[in-house]
Amino acid sequence: GSFKGMMVGQITDSMLGHLQIHRKGYLASIDSLPLDRNLNHSQVTKVKMILSGFDAIEAYSMRIKLGAMFSNFTQTTNIRLNTVIPEQEIKTVPLLSDRIIQGDKKDVLLRKGEILIPELIAKGMKVKVDDSVVLVATNKNGSVNGKTFLVSGVLEGITGPGGRDGVIHLDDAKELLRIDGIEISEVALRQKNMDDLPQVFSSLKTKFSALKNKQGKPVFEVHTWENLSP
Repeated sequence: GSFKGMMVGQITDSMLGHLQIHRKGYLASIDSLPLDRNLNHSQVTKVKMILSGFDAIEAYSMRIKLGAMFSNFTQTTNIRLNTVIPEQEIKTVPLLSDRIIQGDKKDVLLRKGEILIPELIAKGMKVKVDDSVVLVATNKNGSVNGKTFLVSGVLEGITGPGGRDGVIHLDDAKELLRIDGIEISEVALRQKNMDDLPQVFSSLKTKFSALKNKQGKPVFEVHTWENLSP
């Protein structure tokens, strides 16, 4: 039981969170990290309103997930990015900072203009802390944009779907993707008590399933960490 608890904690507390909320249909196409299925401003507002009524939720983190090209100016590779508001992310997945194996472990996790890169890419491309790198991404309208980042840390690899994920600031992602206003790919949630997961999941699912679009179809989908990790 202790071993299982430790394994689950490594996944939920350093990457996924206990639960996640997406726009309906996002998870089915998550491998391509679709930007056209992001939550818009009014949908994000509804999510915040519902979560404010749940005492069992300790914290939540708004993220944009995207795929990009990562370059050290001589080599280029693909990278997946979690783009976060550091203050929210560190409360939702408190073990994330423990995965930083190179670089200073700051209370703020990272600042604008900085990137945390996965160990696989750091080793494969011989990138070190304080190196400058470039990210190039295509937004949902097909426009390509690039931005230079400073490597502030290297993330230890982890079992499951997060071994190639880097982390940047949400404001940098909006600039990279030329997003005006608010767009969010997912909202990760942390509960006060993991034992309450079945009840909280059931309540959240009921609340969000009741929200329909003009065609009468659900707008949101809610999943536990078990649905999100192999």
